[in-house]
Amino acid sequence: MPHTAPPHDWLLRVWGDEAVAFDVASGDTHYLPPLALVLFETCRAGPGLDPPAIAARAAAAFGVEPAAEFLASVHEGLAGLHRIGLLATPPPRNETAATATC
Repeated sequence: MPHTAPPHDWLLRVWGDEAVAFDVASGDTHYLPPLALVLFETCRAGPGLDPPAIAARAAAAFGVEPAAEFLASVHEGLAGLHRIGLLATPPPRNETAATATC
C-alpha cells in the first residue's frame, strides 16, 4: 500500500510497516505499529468508511480473516488515532454513535 500524507501540522516517517507521527502543533510524537499505520492509510484513502469496511481492508492487507478479535483491534486502533488527533473526529450522527470511523 502506498503511504499517504499526514494531515496538515503532522509529519509522518515510515519504516517498513511501522511509523512515527509527529504533531507539530503540540510537539507530541506517536509510534504507529503496523495495524495503526494500515488503519491510518485506509482512512486517508477512503474517508467515511465504517469500521467493518475498514476492518475488511485492513484484514486483506495483513492476509487474515476479519474475525471479532480483529474487529475489536480495529475499533481500538481507530479510537487511538482519533484520540491523538491523527484522524479528525467526525461529528456524532446521533447520541448512540460511539464508534470511530474514518
